[in-house]
Amino acid sequence: MPLPAPPSSRQLAERFRPVFQRIAEGALQRENDRALAYDAVGWLRDAGFGALRVPIAAGGLGASVEQFFDLLVELGEADSNLPQVLRAHFGFIERLFAEVDPGLHAPWLGRAAAGAIFGNATTELGHGAPGSLQTTLRREGSGWRLDGDKFYSTGTLYADWIGVAAQRIDDDGASERVLVLVPADAEGVERLDDWRGFGQRLSASGTTRFRGVHTAPANVLPSARTGPTPMTAFFQLVHLATLAGIARAIERDAVAFVQIRKRVYSHGSGNTPREDPLVQQLIGQLASTAFATSATVQAVAAGLGDIDRLRAAGQSIPVEMLVDVELRMAKAQVVIGDAVLQSATRLFDVGGASALHEDVRLDRHWRNARTLASHNPVIYKARVVGDHALNGIDPTFYWTVGANAA
Repeated sequence: MPLPAPPSSRQLAERFRPVFQRIAEGALQRENDRALAYDAVGWLRDAGFGALRVPIAAGGLGASVEQFFDLLVELGEADSNLPQVLRAHFGFIERLFAEVDPGLHAPWLGRAAAGAIFGNATTELGHGAPGSLQTTLRREGSGWRLDGDKFYSTGTLYADWIGVAAQRIDDDGASERVLVLVPADAEGVERLDDWRGFGQRLSASGTTRFRGVHTAPANVLPSARTGPTPMTAFFQLVHLATLAGIARAIERDAVAFVQIRKRVYSHGSGNTPREDPLVQQLIGQLASTAFATSATVQAVAAGLGDIDRLRAAGQSIPVEMLVDVELRMAKAQVVIGDAVLQSATRLFDVGGASALHEDVRLDRHWRNARTLASHNPVIYKARVVGDHALNGIDPTFYWTVGANAA
């Protein structure tokens, strides 16, 4: 029996927009109460959002890369915490496609199709050398024992499985980096809500501890960390799509604020704020930023989509395509962060002091955008783009964080 056709963008929108609307209706209250978004994640799970990129043959929805990022921007508009919560989940699925033997895909794609959410435990605090890991996987009986501490464990409080970056140490002392998949409720796993950043407060980006966690051999996957890959661009584009969603939310909230406002300044230019040409101009600037950021995300997503279609057809992917999409992403990051932060600041010009009221919490847009824009520092992206233009130097695809020896 032939498989059903992939869904159209219209079909996907009809399926998920009611969920996004429901999420948006509670976003402000969650922010004010700092209430973790368990309900919102559950609504997305129930609607099959986590199975967007799982192939139809594996029980998923089979959405394209372009469709996925269009929906992610809409989710970011509803609540910018949610795309970041699910970044590790979708990144794990894409990593299976890009870097893991297809023979190992089936159980993990099946779990995602059934509604499982995958979290992240990759980054460690402290002053270890760049690329080093203190989290270890050592043989224990017929399986492995996982020990270590992670931070920036985004989404893990909401997850069913946790993807853990670890250093596997064999009996003979040989060592290699691997990805360990651990059930979130396994004995020895502790998840803490101790993220204290001033933005993205509900992304569950805190500490995860592993103490003697038993791991089956089938749950250990290779971790490719060399050579050109689409994964660096994919992970960063999730942040940029979320920023584009924030730009849309800024436009939405600015329009809603101005439309009902009656108070004007005696030296203003309209009988009501919505009739004031200066306010109209400001709203137009915010709307233009929202349009431009979404269009830029689509341009990068198109490059990733072309790569994915070659992969799905079993064709080799030219290095030039991987370099091109990485440079697209870097250029997009240079532009989008500043543009959205500027919009988040201009937003307050629509209403004077009343726009500062905590009940409307317009400040969340700047705080969340600033937090997202601080990921994978933008100062290095412009340099990479310039070095390629001037000297033909390809970008670095995999990079690490740590302290170099003096």
